[in-house]
Amino acid sequence: MALSDVSMQVYRGEFLGIIGKSGAGKSTLLNMITGVDQITSGKVTIRINGTETNLQEMSENDRAVWRGRNMGVIYQSFQLLPSLSLMNNIMFPMDLCGLYRPKESRERAMELLHLMELESHAWKLPNAISGGQQQRVAIARALANDPDFLVADEPTGSLDSVTAESVYQVFEKLVSQGKTVIMVTHDNSMVPRFSRHLILTDGRIEPEPAPVGVPG
Repeated sequence: MALSDVSMQVYRGEFLGIIGKSGAGKSTLLNMITGVDQITSGKVTIRINGTETNLQEMSENDRAVWRGRNMGVIYQSFQLLPSLSLMNNIMFPMDLCGLYRPKESRERAMELLHLMELESHAWKLPNAISGGQQQRVAIARALANDPDFLVADEPTGSLDSVTAESVYQVFEKLVSQGKTVIMVTHDNSMVPRFSRHLILTDGRIEPEPAPVGVPG
């Protein structure tokens, strides 16, 4: 069993770290939170602006659309489409969710590239930039539809320490702007940077520290 008796709350506006060794169930837990995978028992409930959504009550297609509009998902391996420019990679989620508008979407994508200090690379392909830059593009893509929260699966695992630091700073800036960020990592040195952290061991969450933030 990948996860067992997991019970947790995430609070609006926090930088939550989920820490565990390889095989502890971190990625599985993120897949439960995002609705990518179905849980065998229990429920995942998400409340945004007073509206509560139970992911298990939605069809797979409805979950995909809901996730695209309300969540940003960031992967360690970037998952950028190699044949699309950075600009088009960022606009792609807008198109998938039916939110694409030619002028506004281009402006939004350029705004996000500026936030990541990559606007001068807008029309390059992903293989023309560094790994750290690709990860920042992946964060920009996750923000394309202005989601309330982001989940990140070992987003700095393949980056050097200097580049990883720049990615952490991006997350901290997003949290300061009111976003909620959930990040899984095996790196215990990240603990001081989180507003709260949970430890996942063999599919179970260890006793939780006192919550920080406003329930939501």
